[in-house]
Amino acid sequence: QVHLVESGGGLVQAGGSLRLSCAASGSIFRINSMGWYRQAPGKQRELVARITIVGSTNYADSVKGRFTISRDNAKNTVYLQMSSLKPEGTAVYFCNAYLATGWDYGCEDYWGQGTQVTVSS
Repeated sequence: QVHLVESGGGLVQAGGSLRLSCAASGSIFRINSMGWYRQAPGKQRELVARITIVGSTNYADSVKGRFTISRDNAKNTVYLQMSSLKPEGTAVYFCNAYLATGWDYGCEDYWGQGTQVTVSS
C-alpha cells in the first residue's frame, strides 16, 4: 500500500502565503514524479504544478511566478510554496505521485486525501 499525507492547508487572506507538504510512504520502489492538483467547487480537477525525479518542473499558467514546487527525494516529500494567493485559488489541493511499487511494476497514479485552501478577499 501507498499513502500520501498532505498538510499545510488553511485560510489565508488574498496576497498571503501558504506552504503545502505531502509525504509519500509505504511500498514505494521508485517515484517518477510528484505534483499538486486542485479542484474548486463545480470545477474539474486541474494541474497546479509538477516535479520529476530529476527536478524538472511545470506549472499551470495561472500560478507561474507565484508558486514554487520542490521535492526532497530522500524523504519522498513534495512541497508547494504558494505566494500572492488570490481568491480564485480557493480549492481542495490534492497531492499526486506517479510511482512504481516494485522493480517489475509500471508507474501508477496515487492520490492524497486533499487539503482545503481558502483565500479570502
